[in-house]
Amino acid sequence: MSSQPGPPEGGPSTHPPDRPSSQVEAEQPPVPAVGDPAPAFTLTDQHGQTVSLADFRGKQAVLLVFYPFAFSRVCGSELQAIQESVEDFQNERVQVLAASCDALYSLRAYADEAGFGFPLLADHWPHGGTARAYGVFDEERGCAVRGTFLIDHEGVVRWTVVNGLADARSLEDYRGAITAVGAGV
Repeated sequence: MSSQPGPPEGGPSTHPPDRPSSQVEAEQPPVPAVGDPAPAFTLTDQHGQTVSLADFRGKQAVLLVFYPFAFSRVCGSELQAIQESVEDFQNERVQVLAASCDALYSLRAYADEAGFGFPLLADHWPHGGTARAYGVFDEERGCAVRGTFLIDHEGVVRWTVVNGLADARSLEDYRGAITAVGAGV
């Protein structure tokens, strides 16, 4: 009879005891490509309201913006730039949704302080589940990298960009994508 070696009695475990290892070690799918169906999600916004990608199907396109952390310098400047030009990105055809792995209460404080006029979604539990589904979860740091997805009103990815944690995205790229996709959003 063979046995699997485990941690020494009272020693560190490879995963938290309250979560199965399959949840901690889940393999991340690749970033959805242009033309792929966008992974479905249902998250809670900074006001405790449930927001699903399906809510926009047949109505509006979604500019889904993943960012690492609330209250961080680069994230703050990116989201503030979107807010300052929100009419370019959010209208009757397109809805901005920004998502991080922060808790709902942190996002509420962040949105209130910064005055964001678009939903901040809490991808907090299961931790980073939506970021993983979109292939933008950084397992080592426990946060989303800077991934943005333009999803049309039928739920198809029409444009995407993924940057590293420290690399801000260009609003001009967002404008260009929305313009290029045009009637498709």
